[in-house]
Amino acid sequence: MQNIDSLFVLEPLMVIGIAVATLLYWHWRHGLTRDVLGFSLLAYGGAIAIKVAFQYLTAPSFMAAAEGPLWMLGLYLGLQTVIFEVGGAFLVARFAISRRRMKKNDGVGYGLSLAFWENGVLIGATSLMSLLFYFITFSQGGTAADALYTLLSTSHPELFYPPLPALQAISWSLLERISSLMVHLSWGYLCVRAASTDKNRYLLVALPMGMVDFLVPFAQIMTVPIFEIVIFTLAALCILITVYMK
Repeated sequence: MQNIDSLFVLEPLMVIGIAVATLLYWHWRHGLTRDVLGFSLLAYGGAIAIKVAFQYLTAPSFMAAAEGPLWMLGLYLGLQTVIFEVGGAFLVARFAISRRRMKKNDGVGYGLSLAFWENGVLIGATSLMSLLFYFITFSQGGTAADALYTLLSTSHPELFYPPLPALQAISWSLLERISSLMVHLSWGYLCVRAASTDKNRYLLVALPMGMVDFLVPFAQIMTVPIFEIVIFTLAALCILITVYMK
């Protein structure tokens, strides 16, 4: 039975490494407090928990959307990110600043921390643990390995690619995580600016950035390179807008 190419372990390791390195760099150069890291966890973890609960309650009503126009499903996903992730990041930042636990200059650290919880923990760490589970299961063989192979070969056939296609798949996945970092950094920074200055224009600019998830359903009709390049372009635009707003 074919095992997963060990190259795929590089992906979560590099994602975790990038997420940790950006936090350490910012802490070293500008100081990243435990309060900022903790409140970012509250904002991101709370948003994901609410998303899960919301989708559990509403997904049956939107099953038809998955079989209908993709823009309906895109709106369903994008608006959740706008409201729960970006809106939640603003509310948590406002609370923290009102309690003097964060300040205006914590915007970049807050945004990098939001990206850390998504990329380093939710995506990177869980992917690494899943891959280790797959390797162990396949190495032991038996009916469990057969069942897992049948499942993965259908749901994630890229895991069994030969080395060159595997490296290409890993590269596009890394680009997606970099795009995620850029978007979270942008709206995290703007949310802190909005909360610390009471200027709604920062929040009004940050909220639409969550609509990047509108494109997720369209990945099925785009090639991977086109989809990832479009997402990266939008992420770069978010950074440019944030720098301009600064």
